[in-house]
Amino acid sequence: MLKTFATNEFGDIQETTEIVKGCWVNLISPTEEEINYTANQLQIPLDFLKDPLDEEERSRIEKEDDNILIIINVPLVTRDEFDRPIYDTIPLGMIITKDCFVTVCLKDNPIFHLFSQNKVKQFFTYKKTRFALQILYLTATSYLRYLKQINKKTDEIESELHQSMKNKELFSLLNLEKSLVYFMTSLKSNNIVMQKMLRSSYLKMYEDDKELLEDVIIENQQAIEMAETHSSILSGMMDAFASVISNNLNIVMKFLTSFTIILALPTMVASFYGMNVSIPFQDYPHAFFIAMFISIIFASITAFIFWKKRFF
Repeated sequence: MLKTFATNEFGDIQETTEIVKGCWVNLISPTEEEINYTANQLQIPLDFLKDPLDEEERSRIEKEDDNILIIINVPLVTRDEFDRPIYDTIPLGMIITKDCFVTVCLKDNPIFHLFSQNKVKQFFTYKKTRFALQILYLTATSYLRYLKQINKKTDEIESELHQSMKNKELFSLLNLEKSLVYFMTSLKSNNIVMQKMLRSSYLKMYEDDKELLEDVIIENQQAIEMAETHSSILSGMMDAFASVISNNLNIVMKFLTSFTIILALPTMVASFYGMNVSIPFQDYPHAFFIAMFISIIFASITAFIFWKKRFF
């Protein structure tokens, strides 16, 4: 899908029917024809347009002639078959050309909607450097927002684990831990790109742009620290619950073993009195009650010993 936008003299963004100077070209999972059309119209190397479409592409910044490619990883939320959120990351390419600003991504992203719906202050499609910095800032804040959602989801699963101790909750925690690992890896890669942008002369930046980039780096660093903290807490929580589940299993097995031993004693007495041989009190009229009494005595003594040893 290819869409082009441009801001008018009043600062309002409007969708255009063709690529014009100062516009924003947004490519979402583009076809081969759309890629070739954009490359020919703006004289962009094909690699610049195709690299961000690789899900495993690393974050980086590079320059070729008058074109600058910036690839970062942005957060993405999908749903599984049980309608549970799955947090992942996906590459987003920003190409700054002489006349236009191009974004390339495999999937649609809420960040694009904020720009296309004119919800970002001081946004102009022809201010290409600032546009790139605003995308970086919104990406960092998106990570922070999703990290808060992950933390809230972790608290909910923890409450469920206190009551049920089922595998489903543990698998949910495992998925969240994987998401945090993806987030940390992407955030650290993005941080390297932004540090390089700050030190290098790839982009022409005014003082306000440098301040905005520094703010983005601070937000990104905060997201890294939050992801690391949540990952450590989640890892410790999974270890703790695994130990609790194992301990609960040991308690149950110990109780069942003790109960089996107690039940085995009356069975043993009854077996002796069921033999076809001469046994004590076999001609006594109350022999049955004597066997029952002996069984109860043995079982009671064993149960008392186990209770004192806190087997149950």
